[in-house]
Amino acid sequence: MIEIEIPGHKTLRLEHLVLDYNGTIACDGRLLPGVKARLESLAGKLSVQVVTADTFGKAGSELKGIPCELVILPVEDQDKGKHEYVRKLGAESTVCIGNGRNDRLMLAEAGLGIAVVLEEGASIETLTAADVVCTSVTSALDLLLNPLRLVATLRS
Repeated sequence: MIEIEIPGHKTLRLEHLVLDYNGTIACDGRLLPGVKARLESLAGKLSVQVVTADTFGKAGSELKGIPCELVILPVEDQDKGKHEYVRKLGAESTVCIGNGRNDRLMLAEAGLGIAVVLEEGASIETLTAADVVCTSVTSALDLLLNPLRLVATLRS
C-alpha cells in the first residue's frame, strides 16, 4: 500500500494500480523504455493490473516477467468494462493511468486518476476526468515512487 497525505485535499490509501496498455505504457504494442523497472518497483507496494483490448496482440509477450495481471477486454464497451473493473477492485484505493477516451470513466472513478499524453495523444474527456496529467508514463509512475511530487501537484 502507498499512503499519501495531500494537504487541503485528501489522504490517498492506494492498493491497486490499473493501467491502460497501448498509448499509455506501450506504443504500437511495444512496452516503452523505463516502464518495466518502474512496474517491478511498484509491484512491491501495489497490485498491478493492465486492462486492455490488446489492439496489437503483443501485451502478453511484452509484459512477460513483470509482476502484473493482464486483463484483455472485448472491443465493445471498453470504457464501461474498465470502469466496472476499477469499481470491483475498490475505486478509492485504486490509481488509474490512461490516455484514451475509453479510460475516462475509470480515471474519474479512481481514488487517483492520471492521464498521460504520449505519441498517440489523449482524449480531452480523459484529460478533464484526471486528477493529474503527465507528458510521459515514466513521469506518471514516478509520482507513485516519489509521492512528494504528487503532494506538490495536488495540495491546496
